[in-house]
Amino acid sequence: MSYVTVWLHCVWSTKNREPILTNEIRPELFQHIFDNGRKKGIWIDTVNGYKEHVHALISLDKSMTIANALQLMKGESANWLNKTPLLKGKIQWQDDYFAVSVGQSQLERVRTYIRNQEEHHKHKSFELEVNEFMEKYGWTKFKD
Repeated sequence: MSYVTVWLHCVWSTKNREPILTNEIRPELFQHIFDNGRKKGIWIDTVNGYKEHVHALISLDKSMTIANALQLMKGESANWLNKTPLLKGKIQWQDDYFAVSVGQSQLERVRTYIRNQEEHHKHKSFELEVNEFMEKYGWTKFKD
């Protein structure tokens, strides 16, 4: 039997970073992402976010790819949210996302960071957060 634990910190945003994830929507959306992910073989440890984006700390089963996991989480959650009365209009997620590996010793730090998104974004915009991640991990931004 194979045993695999690979932790990932994943982040994705609404299309055009529209701030449509209100205080009323977020708790239900995040619970839905959490519950549905578990049904699909994605171990979601922590999920939270802010007005225009979602953070998730996940671990995949041995046969799931990052792309499949994000497609399942993003696609199904948009479909679910668009069918609920929570949202006046439609949600779309941006195609892109980012995912970074997290070492076992850093799990609690990442959990805390994800849980404190609302407080975090009182002082820092999502754009600044993205730019800091880009610099920290040495990623290059591509123009659309």
